[in-house]
Amino acid sequence: MDMSPSDIHAIAEQTEIVRPPRQPLATFGVTKVTYHLVTAPALAESDDAAAEAVIRTGILTADRPQIVTPDYLLNLFQGFEHGEEFARYLRTAYGPSAPGLLYSYKNEPQDTQIISDPPAVVARRIADELDREERVHSAVIRGVDHYWDISLMKFIHDLTVGSLGQTIGDLGRRGLLGMDEGIPRSARAQIESMFAAVVAGRLEPVALKQELDRWGLWSEYEDRFLSMFRR
Repeated sequence: MDMSPSDIHAIAEQTEIVRPPRQPLATFGVTKVTYHLVTAPALAESDDAAAEAVIRTGILTADRPQIVTPDYLLNLFQGFEHGEEFARYLRTAYGPSAPGLLYSYKNEPQDTQIISDPPAVVARRIADELDREERVHSAVIRGVDHYWDISLMKFIHDLTVGSLGQTIGDLGRRGLLGMDEGIPRSARAQIESMFAAVVAGRLEPVALKQELDRWGLWSEYEDRFLSMFRR
C-alpha cells in the first residue's frame, strides 16, 4: 500500500528513541549498530494499554557517508518495505535536489520475540542492560508495529543527523564538501575511486554503472566507462 508523506510523518512522530548509540557514526569507515525495536502487538488497543511487547532485533550496517539528494535516496534503503515512501517523504520535506549528508544503510533483521510485559517497561529494561554492558553501538527504539521499518528509518535519520557535526568537520578537512556542476564533490570523488577500483579489478563494473545511473551521470561518463573494455 502506497503511503503519503503525511502518513510517514505520523508514524515518525510516534517513534521514540529510548536509547541511542553512545558513539556517532564513522565518517570514513563502516559502522554496525545493533537495534532493539519494541512495539505493542498490532492488535493491541493502544501502546499504553498493551500487556505484551514485540521485540525485533537486527543489525544496521552504515557505509561511509556521502553528500546526496533526496532523489538519490530512492536507491539507498535496502531491506526496507517502505524505503521508497520514506525517501519520497524526505523529497517532499526538503526538495528533490537539496544536498544532505546521509549514509547508505543495510538492514539485517535477526530475531523477533514477544514478551509478557508492557512495551515501555521492556524498552527501559533493555536500555538499562545495554548501559550496564556499555554497548556503545546498540540502540533501543519504541515504534509502530505494522510499520516498524518506518520507525527504524526514523531512527536512522536521527542517528545520521546526530553524527553530522563530526562528519562535516572530517569531510571539510579533506576538501569533500560543496557541489560540482550540481553533483556533490564527494560523489565525484567516490566515482573516481570506483573507476580506479574497476581498473584494478577490485570492483565489478556493474557497481560503477549503477552508481553513475543513480546520479544521472551515465551520459557524462559513458565514453570513459566503455574505454576500459577497449584496451
